[in-house]
Amino acid sequence: MPDALNVSTAPAEPRRPPTAAARFFFAGLALLLFCVFAALGTWQVKRLQWKQALIARVEARVDAPAVPAPPRGRWGAVSAASDEYRHVSLRGSFLYAQTARVQAVTELGAGFWLLTPMCTADGIVFVNRGFVPVGPAPEPAPRAAADACAHAGPPLMLTGLLRMPEPGGGFLRKNDPANDRWYSRDVQGLAAARGLQHVAPFFIDARAGQEPADAPGKPVGGLTVISFHNNHLGYALTWYALAAMTAGAWFWLRRTTGKRNDGDNRPE
Repeated sequence: MPDALNVSTAPAEPRRPPTAAARFFFAGLALLLFCVFAALGTWQVKRLQWKQALIARVEARVDAPAVPAPPRGRWGAVSAASDEYRHVSLRGSFLYAQTARVQAVTELGAGFWLLTPMCTADGIVFVNRGFVPVGPAPEPAPRAAADACAHAGPPLMLTGLLRMPEPGGGFLRKNDPANDRWYSRDVQGLAAARGLQHVAPFFIDARAGQEPADAPGKPVGGLTVISFHNNHLGYALTWYALAAMTAGAWFWLRRTTGKRNDGDNRPE
């Protein structure tokens, strides 16, 4: 009869407890991760408070009665924090020949914003007159003459939201002034390409239905989207949860290691 399988009965070698250096390293790593995660959570809480204040401020500006657009003497002080999305009024005459088409995607689909300079008593202010769908590209606008405002269209009064310029271009696309291709509402770039001077460092998103029926382009106004991503609470909870998990993992590891050391030190 074949011999039974031999099974080793040698006692398993006891696990060695972690050295003091290893315990110190993992304690330091856990403390570092806990501090980093907690700091990121606190930062997101501060960002949440800032975003909520921003939303409240913008909503108050949008719903407030229109006030005159900042005069030329205050152009240098206009900023996003103090003025963006303010409901303003403006009186002037459009330079329709200097209109720029800026690529846009709206609830009506893909197309262009029509940004037209308006001659006012303080200088030139670009006005986003509204959206037009994709169509045949017009000829590039010529450079404006020095006395362009003397030949502007009829004066009109309009209201809209003050917006800050968007220099540079869009995602992975730079503005191409030489070919009159624009991917962002770059007021300074548009002014330089058209030879316009004394141009405001902001533009106005005009509300709908304020232009005469025979205005060129017939854009659809009033499509400004006022929306702010506000996921900071979720981010804060995530970072705080990671901090709690780090602390819990260290507590569990510490407790498990302590029990193992007690078992190894127990007399036979």
